[in-house]
Amino acid sequence: MIVVTGAVGFIGSQLIEKLNTENFNNIIAVDKFDNPTKNKNIEDLKILEKVDRDIFHQWLDVNYEEVEFVFHIGAKTDTALFDKGLLSKLNTQYTKDLWLQCIKYQIPFVYASSAATYGLGEYGYNDDEGLIQNLEPLNPYGQSKQDFDVWALSQDEKPFYWAGLKFFNVYGPNEYHKGRMASVVWHAYNQIRDTGTMKLFRSHNPEYKDGHQMRDFIYVKDVVDVCYWLMHHRKDSGIYNLGSGKARTFLDLTKAVFKAMNKEENISFIDTPEDIRDKYQYFTEANMDKLRGIGYSKKFHDLEEGVEEYVKHYLDT
Repeated sequence: MIVVTGAVGFIGSQLIEKLNTENFNNIIAVDKFDNPTKNKNIEDLKILEKVDRDIFHQWLDVNYEEVEFVFHIGAKTDTALFDKGLLSKLNTQYTKDLWLQCIKYQIPFVYASSAATYGLGEYGYNDDEGLIQNLEPLNPYGQSKQDFDVWALSQDEKPFYWAGLKFFNVYGPNEYHKGRMASVVWHAYNQIRDTGTMKLFRSHNPEYKDGHQMRDFIYVKDVVDVCYWLMHHRKDSGIYNLGSGKARTFLDLTKAVFKAMNKEENISFIDTPEDIRDKYQYFTEANMDKLRGIGYSKKFHDLEEGVEEYVKHYLDT
């Protein structure tokens, strides 16, 4: 059995679909299952059992002998949430408890960290574990992920195989339920479909032209391909960046969405809200040398390829 937490969410559901495609069908799906909209993400997938996240630790204590691998993708991911207690409980402590169980029961463990741990990028975007304790996230969500990464690295005892994945700006199928936390691709598609135009944030940094703010956008199918590869690799434990390795502008992304929709470009700019302006990131780019260095060689989708597939095969259907 393979455990996937956050099973009905964006990345979790895509990971289960990937596992099914590779004929792994004894999936233990862990989540709350209280959102009918999100539940649709897994309704056509092969799943052995659904387990509520609140009782999963007890379930694992009983069924650990049957569990081959744990993917801990579930988390509270709202970067605008300021309930530090809730984030600490669901993101940090929950992961600590699961980590300790994977040590006890000798289960390999891959968990979702986040590029939000990098803050404004004062130390770059290099997944050198010697730098991780210095990072300064910009919000409580990023801090909850940072707290676990630092704790994990400080532990004398670790699962026999483990990996933490710092997801960058992931986009793709099954993110529709995330609302304002969904990717810019999703928002651009909906805004262009409804209004024929796309509004981007104006640059308030003289080093960047309007629309030339840059992010590392990665297609969700590349993310789950890496997860699947790690399930078989099972060596070189540690914390890894997971982005495309290539920063692209919001203008590039928006143009790609217009092209995929076969619509004429109509792009305008609005001021970045003042309450986020001083914490706005103008550049993120994952250094992917570490993952490549342990043998992951599959090519990632470039932005235009990923956007075209997402729009034409999922959003336009």
